[in-house]
Amino acid sequence: QVVLVVSGGDSVQAGGALRLSCAAFGYTYSMYCMGWFRQAPGKEREGVARVYSDGRTTYAESVKGRFTISQDNAKNTLYLQMNSLKPEDTAMYYCAADPSYCNRPEYDYKYRGQGTQVTVSS
Repeated sequence: QVVLVVSGGDSVQAGGALRLSCAAFGYTYSMYCMGWFRQAPGKEREGVARVYSDGRTTYAESVKGRFTISQDNAKNTLYLQMNSLKPEDTAMYYCAADPSYCNRPEYDYKYRGQGTQVTVSS
């Protein structure tokens, strides 16, 4: 059974930084894709950043240049470094992984972690 454990959410002021972690347990093969998603109150869940098994990354336009997705394969952990945070980054953040697909909504991913709250105050 694959389990994704998300941590690192917090309350910060605008301009601050946070690093989210997503530790994966229960599998030994490489996931084709792992990604970060977020959902703000009253809004749909959206993709923030994704990393393919070959190292390619994609980002939402709203976070390009500020957020960086990375993974430590030895630790089976996915990270999201968030810099220059803005109030509009406030949301519940989720991670997800899939052995076959990448460019899909979070709910289509085979493995999904719980959320961690990020709150950015102005």
